[in-house]
Amino acid sequence: MRNLVVLSGAGISKESGIPTFRDNDGLWKKYRFEELASPEAWHRNPELVLDFYNFRRKIVIESQPNKAHLRLKDLEKDFFVKIITQNVDNLHERAGSTNILHLHGEICKARSTKNENIVVNIEGAELNLGDLCPLSSQLRPHIVWFGESVPNFSEAVEIVKTADIFLVIGTGLKVYPAAGLINYLPKQSQKFLIDPSDDFYGVKNFKHIQKTAVNGIDEFVKEVLK
Repeated sequence: MRNLVVLSGAGISKESGIPTFRDNDGLWKKYRFEELASPEAWHRNPELVLDFYNFRRKIVIESQPNKAHLRLKDLEKDFFVKIITQNVDNLHERAGSTNILHLHGEICKARSTKNENIVVNIEGAELNLGDLCPLSSQLRPHIVWFGESVPNFSEAVEIVKTADIFLVIGTGLKVYPAAGLINYLPKQSQKFLIDPSDDFYGVKNFKHIQKTAVNGIDEFVKEVLK
């Protein structure tokens, strides 16, 4: 079977009701990103950071995979599908996809502040001060924050190099280093982009399906299966 590599972003999850970072309203609008999602924020006010991620985690838990997530799972019957996602939710997993690499972490997991290799599942929707890892240190969200390195990027590069077909879905390719993955594609690979925007500077040789993830996925499936 041919290798289908998918790079997914916030747009695919937004159609399941999960707002993007920039879409959060109400209380969170008065904070800059750096005040909520950075190591400095964590050291300055860990309770605020935990509250923010508890808020987002509850939304994730209440959301369901949409048609685009489910179609990608179905394609495993015809391709070896590998999903690289910028999203921290677990909707690809809940749709049944089996090969997923999270670039920016996973909101339903926590990790030790003493040893970042200790990662645990969060029971329920909340992670709070006093929740400790097996080493008795505070747990923090298992999220790659602004200013932190992306530990899975090298693995993502190696996956992209294997692509016979490459699909970008739900991302405007403006978040780095993830956007730079397209530079590692084999020249002969088929390249597709599903996104309603027309602002893709420097993206060449992609077939652009200018629709949302849910509305464009069937056109993509038809194209690769014909």
